[in-house]
Amino acid sequence: MQKTVVINVVGLSPNLIGENTPFLSAWAAKGQILPIKPILPAVTCSVQATYLTGKLPNEHGIVANGWYFRDDCEIKFWRQSNKLVQSPKIWEIAKSIDPDFTCANLFWWYNMYSSVDYAITPRPMYPADGRKLPDIYTYPANIRDSIQSDLGQFPLFNFWGPNTSIVSSEWIANSAKWIEERYKPTLTLIYLPHLDYCLQKYGQDKQQIQKDVQEIDAICGDLINYYQARNTQVIILSEYGITPVSQAVDLNRVLRNNGLITVREELGRELLDAGASIAFAVADHQIAHVYVNDPVYIPKVRELLEKTEGVAQVLDEEGKQAYHLNHPRSGELVAIARSDAWFTYYYWLDDEKAPDFARTVDIHRKPGYDPVELFLDPQLKFPKLKIASKLLQKKLGFRYLMDVIPLDASLVRGSHGCVTNSPSEGPIFISQQTHLMNEELIYATDVCSLILQHLKA
Repeated sequence: MQKTVVINVVGLSPNLIGENTPFLSAWAAKGQILPIKPILPAVTCSVQATYLTGKLPNEHGIVANGWYFRDDCEIKFWRQSNKLVQSPKIWEIAKSIDPDFTCANLFWWYNMYSSVDYAITPRPMYPADGRKLPDIYTYPANIRDSIQSDLGQFPLFNFWGPNTSIVSSEWIANSAKWIEERYKPTLTLIYLPHLDYCLQKYGQDKQQIQKDVQEIDAICGDLINYYQARNTQVIILSEYGITPVSQAVDLNRVLRNNGLITVREELGRELLDAGASIAFAVADHQIAHVYVNDPVYIPKVRELLEKTEGVAQVLDEEGKQAYHLNHPRSGELVAIARSDAWFTYYYWLDDEKAPDFARTVDIHRKPGYDPVELFLDPQLKFPKLKIASKLLQKKLGFRYLMDVIPLDASLVRGSHGCVTNSPSEGPIFISQQTHLMNEELIYATDVCSLILQHLKA
């Protein structure tokens, strides 16, 4: 098989390729840019699962970045086991064709306990004293110490949160070179998240995102030159485009005001009690799976959602089937936001009763996705001083709460998840192997077979 690398530049869309991407513009001009017709939901885990299997969510089971696990009555986001993906993956298909095929998965999601030959993914340590320490999971396991010895510790706090920067994507790019030089996999999958951060913070504000776009262009240029010098085909793709938003919609507050949500108070703070609630929404960017524990209430819940400003559509069983979300993990209803709106997970009615994790970066404890984690609270007079004092507490071994995240959803200016009708704002597939690019547009389910065609070229 022909050596191939797939570089997933999150958030890259045609309208971003131009004067701020001199390398990508010139490189793409020698090949072809294909718009990708996205799936619903157009979110990381669902799209990646579709790209890597060629299947839709009702088949591979990844209906969102997180969902309600009905057996244990818990909402869980950002799970990492590849066993959750219920369809054969591209590396398994390729290996059935060529037993000598090998694959490296560098930071694409569901990267633990898979059948790839080499894997690296974020895996923080959580000691019993409450600290969160940067670390990674690797396969084989001995890569973990060796690569961090050579490249430095994985910069977890630059990967997500208010301190996000190009540093994390640089580390991932360097890890790809590190793997290539030692193992030379047939297929390398690389995830570069940098654009995702600025686009959610600032939307399509060209002045605000200019530096970030230039930074990711430089990393892509370096990687492309590196791999092409090693006789490796390069594919650039993205999972979704990010559209400007101006409205945050609090679905859970709507449900709570109508007596459908139950909370449990602990130490003066409110926690969502999903198992005891009649209905609740698991918000994920511009879509929300709405779980209704008592089916008698489904018509009422649907009516409430449809009347909520910012909701474009509510899918019932027939609607879920039309969008290929008819899977046991999906909610009884699925809400889709307008293109200029997005869904918060907020369920409390008084910020004084918000859970302590609401003001922290805590992607696992929050019962929904929270892009506000990208911001420092603008009401903090001396945020750097507060952070420094918290880090000193950490260094001295004391318990601490890094409560520096605001509760102001209006700060978020970009989102994704609903299917955009504008190809210029959607995901793309770029390759110089134009003899394989016979369409003017491809579906997300075609990406898997198109990568396989590159491998077999």
